[in-house]
Amino acid sequence: MSTAVPAEASAAVLQPSEPVSDSAISVQGPDLEKNLSLQELLKSYERIGFQASSLGRAIDIVNRMRKWRLSDEPISVDESEDYLSPEIRAQTRCDIFLGYTSNLISSGLREIILYLVKHKHVAAIVTTAGGIEEDFIKCLGKTYLADFNMDGADLRSRGMNRIGNLVVPNDNYCKFEDWLLPILDTMLAEQQATGEVWSPSSFIRRLGKEINNEESVYYWAYKNDIPVFCPALTDGSLGDMIYFHSFRNPGLILDIVRDIRALNELSRKSKKAGMIILGGGVCKHQIANAMLIRNGADYSVYINTGQEFDGSDSGARPDEAVSWGKIRADAESVKVFADATLVFPLLVAATFAQD
Repeated sequence: MSTAVPAEASAAVLQPSEPVSDSAISVQGPDLEKNLSLQELLKSYERIGFQASSLGRAIDIVNRMRKWRLSDEPISVDESEDYLSPEIRAQTRCDIFLGYTSNLISSGLREIILYLVKHKHVAAIVTTAGGIEEDFIKCLGKTYLADFNMDGADLRSRGMNRIGNLVVPNDNYCKFEDWLLPILDTMLAEQQATGEVWSPSSFIRRLGKEINNEESVYYWAYKNDIPVFCPALTDGSLGDMIYFHSFRNPGLILDIVRDIRALNELSRKSKKAGMIILGGGVCKHQIANAMLIRNGADYSVYINTGQEFDGSDSGARPDEAVSWGKIRADAESVKVFADATLVFPLLVAATFAQD
């Protein structure tokens, strides 16, 4: 019997490597023997690998959004006179467009989003109908922790609505109706008196004013003049209330054309634009499509669990948006494949909360 190692087997197993670049970063996890601060722990994510490294990259991109000033850029030959002053250029920041799905307002991420809006860290918001109404409903009644495996028929018989592992008593929606319908009457009367119709964003702004509650995201959006866009405003309890109101007191008009113009113009006029999008669907694509008007976003952070094998926009990675001109080819972008409730508090703690 031969004692020589077969050459072809040896060549297959012991394939030599090319030299590793001096700029290559080695994998290394956090050293828990040290008394690490939260910031030090999150900084270590960059070298852990997999989605930890994606989160580390997202933190870096968001910090770049926050740091950027127009004064970082040379004055272009066609620069507007409005942006020639060194002081104005030093004060002109990247406009951050924040999008999120309704379930995240139902969750405790509502308080994270409220922090961003209260402290004027975002320039505009896009969300869904539930992302609007659940904020106001939480001002009227609590949402509770529950379980994903609760029986739907039993919950229905008890007037409890399940959102994942949360439940909302249906009485909260009854309170919402009692609060909202008189406001709709007033808004209709104002529309009839002035001839000025409402848009979804002006509608949301008015509700933020009416709720007059510092626990509300949209109260702070109203106070800080941050526009909130909701292209699918009728897709939820708000739609139910508007439907009921159309029988009781018909005539209220919501003009979506005004909002698409307002959102697109805000994007077009941004000297630098960044997207932070939690989840998919309408909120993700509406912001990305607005970025097309300016030939793409400069920074982009997606956080969602969607996959792209079915061709859905919700699951698409940033590079697909590059092909459409919704993210610039030289933009800094990342997708974190994760539940936003797990990672978005960490991202905000490592970025915006450092101010």
